[in-house]
Amino acid sequence: MPLTQWSDEILIAELSDEPHFSEDLTAVMRHFEDGTTAPDLVLDMKNVTYLNSTNIAQLLRLRKKVTSADKRMKICAVPDGVWGVLMVTGLDKLFEFTDDVSTSLASLQLGL
Repeated sequence: MPLTQWSDEILIAELSDEPHFSEDLTAVMRHFEDGTTAPDLVLDMKNVTYLNSTNIAQLLRLRKKVTSADKRMKICAVPDGVWGVLMVTGLDKLFEFTDDVSTSLASLQLGL
């Protein structure tokens, strides 16, 4: 998984499909556990083709860590099949979504 420190305030994670999805999220969570100043987060899901219950639980734990650190998280480039799962589970109302990484970055930098 490419993990890019866009700036001191923003981290971009390009998530992979399973079996690496879980490992990718675990690596991202480390940025919110090590006691350092946590960044805002962009999760790029363009390579993810499905979500299972474990993946959903990990996303919810990550969201809790990000919000506990008083930071923001944007999810972008969600494929249609994954978007359907997010809508059925009601997570489309819980997370913030954008079309692509550029839009997520602009939104975070402008404080939207």
